[in-house]
Amino acid sequence: MKAVFVLVRKDFALLVQDRASLSLTFIVPFALIYLFGQIFGVNRPDPGPRGIPLAVVNASDRPAAARLVEALRAEKTFRVVTDYVKPDHTRRPLTEADLTPMIHADEFHFALVIPPDVIRTDRLGLHLKIYSNPRNEIETQVVNGILQKTIFSNVPQLFAQAGRERAVALIGASSFARFNQGIADAVAQAFGGDADRIRRRMEEGEAGMRRLDLDGPDAAAADPSASAAAAGAPAPATGAGAPAAAPPNLLARIVQIDDVQVVGKEVKSPQATLLVGGWAIQFLLFALTTSATALFYEKDHGIFHRLLSAPVTRGDILWSKFIYGICLGLIQLLVLFTAGHVLYGIEILPYLGWLIVVCLFAAAACTSFGMLLASMVSSPDAARGIATFLILLMSAIGGAWFPVSLMPDFIQRLSKFTLVYWSMEGFSRVLWAHAHLAELLPVLGVLGGIVAVVMAVAVWRFNRGTLFD
Repeated sequence: MKAVFVLVRKDFALLVQDRASLSLTFIVPFALIYLFGQIFGVNRPDPGPRGIPLAVVNASDRPAAARLVEALRAEKTFRVVTDYVKPDHTRRPLTEADLTPMIHADEFHFALVIPPDVIRTDRLGLHLKIYSNPRNEIETQVVNGILQKTIFSNVPQLFAQAGRERAVALIGASSFARFNQGIADAVAQAFGGDADRIRRRMEEGEAGMRRLDLDGPDAAAADPSASAAAAGAPAPATGAGAPAAAPPNLLARIVQIDDVQVVGKEVKSPQATLLVGGWAIQFLLFALTTSATALFYEKDHGIFHRLLSAPVTRGDILWSKFIYGICLGLIQLLVLFTAGHVLYGIEILPYLGWLIVVCLFAAAACTSFGMLLASMVSSPDAARGIATFLILLMSAIGGAWFPVSLMPDFIQRLSKFTLVYWSMEGFSRVLWAHAHLAELLPVLGVLGGIVAVVMAVAVWRFNRGTLFD
């Protein structure tokens, strides 16, 4: 039994000495648990997503429309955009005509338009428009759900105004004014309060009454649904000054929301089109990192000494590895996208040319990452341990697993420093937005910059290291 315990202690000693295994066992899981906790907002008072850009165009002069905009500003899920920034950095209010080009430019993915006819004149109801680029199913469902909740919960005044205008059209302004005055007098007489103030609030389209409209000991017992009924609105109040929304099915029939999908309407398999790119770049990183760490195998087997004895330089060896990695990565990406075409119906043939260009730059970026990693460590085990951590980290914050827009602000900023984010952006622009060269140039420029900087550091490290000794 003593021999068994000695061998167990030997195994723990080897584990402590093996930094790669130690990191994979403890450091990587700890870091990923922390990361996932930040992404999902664990222990935050409000764990929901924050700061999703939402453009809002308010073309209505209704006071309740302005209150809807303020309600959206108060919603932490959204970062409301209402201004258009000109090239000279001056601002003007957004218009509906601005939305489509700005969505194409990826400045935001969702926009709400409150049109001049937000209150229908032909029937009782409301009219709104939602512009969208639903490039991620989870993000789209979150935005639509919270946006509709905000609309249905915060603007019963619009229903009241719609009911009042409909009543005026049916019985005339003077008759409706007398009706409102009669209701206001009855409420003031029964519960106390200022009848003129109650009437003015009813005429402004308020769906409920506040305590300040009433006075006397019976103020708290007032029935706030009186003004809503007088205005023709279906939304009674749940408490003093807190009007409640009508049942969702009723609101869905009354509120007409025009859904305008700006990008991706012609995509035949939208979900697979957006997912396969993330899977492909993650697998590519693992494959090319393994390929780059094969440099240690060649060193250990004396291959470098034999090559350097021939008319071959260190630079020739490094650049041959780089070109090999690009070719391997390009083939792997095209095979994975072809599998997505066969299995899930992703359209790649009409956009194959630009897809090859993006895959070429993505493969170069992944290869440079693998070579940098090989230049920074002293053994293949250490390279695999660090690579596993960095690849999982970049995949998580770069959007391969979760929508970037649902992450905290600081992680969204970090994501733009990962090659996973820009590779997926390139795939999305080709297969989802069907972009051309001008729209792809920013993404290709960033990926090309990553390759140039990372390879420069990797070559410098290789020349100063002991790999070829």
